[in-house]
Amino acid sequence: MVQAIQRRYPDLKITWVLGKIEYQLLKHLPGVEFVIFDKSQGWRSYFNLRRALKGQKFDALLHMQVALRATVASLAISAKLRIGFDRFRAKEGQWLVTNRRIEAQAQPHVLDGFMGFAKAIGVTDLTPSWNIPILAADTEFAQTLIPTGSRVLVICPAASKAERNWLPERYAAVADHAVEQGYRVMICGGPAPLERELADKIQAAAQSELENQVGNTSLLQLLAILKQASVVIAPDTGPAHMAVTQGTPVIGLYAHSNPGRTGPYTSLSSVVSVYEQVITEQKQGPIPWGTRAKGPDLMASISVARVIEQLDMLLD
Repeated sequence: MVQAIQRRYPDLKITWVLGKIEYQLLKHLPGVEFVIFDKSQGWRSYFNLRRALKGQKFDALLHMQVALRATVASLAISAKLRIGFDRFRAKEGQWLVTNRRIEAQAQPHVLDGFMGFAKAIGVTDLTPSWNIPILAADTEFAQTLIPTGSRVLVICPAASKAERNWLPERYAAVADHAVEQGYRVMICGGPAPLERELADKIQAAAQSELENQVGNTSLLQLLAILKQASVVIAPDTGPAHMAVTQGTPVIGLYAHSNPGRTGPYTSLSSVVSVYEQVITEQKQGPIPWGTRAKGPDLMASISVARVIEQLDMLLD
C-alpha cells in the first residue's frame, strides 16, 4: 500500500508508525520516515509517540489498525484528514477518532482492505507489488545457504500462538517426502524457545536429516532465504506473507482463520484449509467474514496426505 502511494505521489512525505520488530524488516525502505511504537513499554509508549511527533502536522492519517491500542495511539497524531475503515470494520473505537471512511468491501483479503486506503487518497494502480530492500550481505548469506537453482523446501512451522501450529510429526512426514523427491529441507524461524522446541521435535520425528536454521537469522536474512527457496510451508504466520513478497510459492496451513482473508495473497490456491469445515461446525447461520474458529486441536484436522498432494503439485 505504501509503495502504491509512492508510485502515484513520488514526492509525498510519508511517516510510518510501526512496531520495533516490523521496523527490522522494513528499515531500509526508501522515502519513508519511521516512528517506532514499542508496545512493550506499556503506557509510556503513548507518551513516547507523542514526543516523537511533537510539532508535526499531517495532511492525512491512514488509520489502518483496529486494535484499541492503535485508536489511543492515533490521538498523538495531528492530521486534518483522518481516514479509517468503513463502519462495519471500524472496531475498537476507531470510528471515534476518524472523519472519513474507506469504501466498504464485502469479503476482502486484508491486503485489499489496506489498498482501500490508497484508493481513498487518489491512487488508481492498486496492483500489489513488493520491493523490500535487502542488503547485499543478507543476500550473500542466503545464497551461501541456498545457492541459486537449488531445490529447497523451507518450513517455517511456528505461528504466534501454539494452537495454530501443525503437529511436528506431520511436518516431519512432509519433510521426509520432499527429501525423497530430491529436495533439501530447511526449518526456519525466530529465536523464541517455543520455536526452537518445535523445530527439535520435527527433526526428532523425521527419518531424514533436516537443516535447522531456527533462531540463526535476522528478519532480513530470513527474507533472503525465503526468496531463494523453491517452496515454503507455514501456518498463518509472518514468514508465509514474507515469502509472498519474494515471489516464492507458499503452502499455507489454516484452521483458525479464514484463508480468504489472511492467506498468502499470491498462493491462495495452494492453501490447505479446514477452516470452512470447523467454522460451520462451531457457528450457526450467517458467518461474518473475519470470524475465527476456536479450539486447541483444530490443526490436527489437516492431514499429511493433503499437504503432500499440494506440495507435489507445486514441485511438478
